[in-house]
Amino acid sequence: MRRSLLLSLILAGSAVTGAEISTGARIEIRITTAIKLATAKVNDPVDAVVIVPVLAANRVVIAAGTNVHGEIKEVTQALKPEDQAIVQIQFDQIVSARGQKATLNARLISVDNARESVDEQGRILGIIAAQTGSGRLDEGIQKVAERYPVLGEILGAAKGAVLKEADASIDYEPGVEMTIELTRPLRWEETAASATPRSITPADQLADIVNRQPMRTVAENPATLSDTTNIMFLGSREQLEYAFQNAGWSSAEKLNAKSKLETFRALAEARGYKEAPVSVLLMDGRPPDLVFQKQNNTFARRHHLRIWRRPGTFNGKEVWVCAATHDIGIDFSQRDRTFIHRVDAEIDRERSKVTSDLLFTGRLQAVALVDRPNAPKSGQNATGDAFQTDGRMAVLEF
Repeated sequence: MRRSLLLSLILAGSAVTGAEISTGARIEIRITTAIKLATAKVNDPVDAVVIVPVLAANRVVIAAGTNVHGEIKEVTQALKPEDQAIVQIQFDQIVSARGQKATLNARLISVDNARESVDEQGRILGIIAAQTGSGRLDEGIQKVAERYPVLGEILGAAKGAVLKEADASIDYEPGVEMTIELTRPLRWEETAASATPRSITPADQLADIVNRQPMRTVAENPATLSDTTNIMFLGSREQLEYAFQNAGWSSAEKLNAKSKLETFRALAEARGYKEAPVSVLLMDGRPPDLVFQKQNNTFARRHHLRIWRRPGTFNGKEVWVCAATHDIGIDFSQRDRTFIHRVDAEIDRERSKVTSDLLFTGRLQAVALVDRPNAPKSGQNATGDAFQTDGRMAVLEF
């Protein structure tokens, strides 16, 4: 399923005319309207754009760039630490780049990398501040203060100097990504062509350079095989940085005492940390030249990748090799005495995510998916998370 998604993204041509898209089809969107619960009202408009082509039979039926419109249907504020904020968005119209419109019957099913959850009615359910690390500390300090007021005051001041109160409001900036699912079939009359990057040639030389690259990264300490490489970029450093910035990705800070403290604060306050550090992985004994990540509002969940500059060129362009994974949870490592992320085992999904994100920027001129017969199809990374893959490498040319 995931393998065919990337193949379809590469091979898809013009959009199908007069297609019927069945119930259950999923549409990945990026909101272009900010959602601020403190000022949000029922019937406020919410706009979004399709970021991944919707496919059927390896053909595009809804092109990336198609607009989606909706409105807020429910708003509940979290006024006390025990309260839960709620917001419901109903997307009900789809509009093509040429102005073609259709009624949309869809339900929100997920918000990418969000600390919030989505219920069966499509409502976004906020966190409860009293249940966060910061909230539990407040509860403990309050119990101490009931018996020892002075000590409680000291502990409260110390806690306040390090941690803020958790903000339980639901606030999304433009760029937050969501997935909606059709609840009724959609008859869509899109006739515009879907732009498709060309193939990368010569194919035999591309396969040769791909299969000469390292297929696994290595953890720094202890030296253990870790993430699998799954993407190659052809282009300059400036082109990579510009494209990822335009796709909403951020650079990561270096792992040091300052960034570790900020990581702890982000966890305790149940919030995001868009420049959060990543552990050091090596390729041929070298740390990555570039590290990018894409978060929403929680440190526990993020897309992230490491990129190394490789020797030589292809078609006169610099060669970069990448290991991309999706962090889906947080844990504490007794061995390393630090917080570590749990990783989605289906790493081909992240390969597709990065490809579709960069295709949406319009900065890619060619794309390929190259077989690697000797690549591992399954295994574990350095922290013990399992992975599985078809072993291929996506090649993205700027």
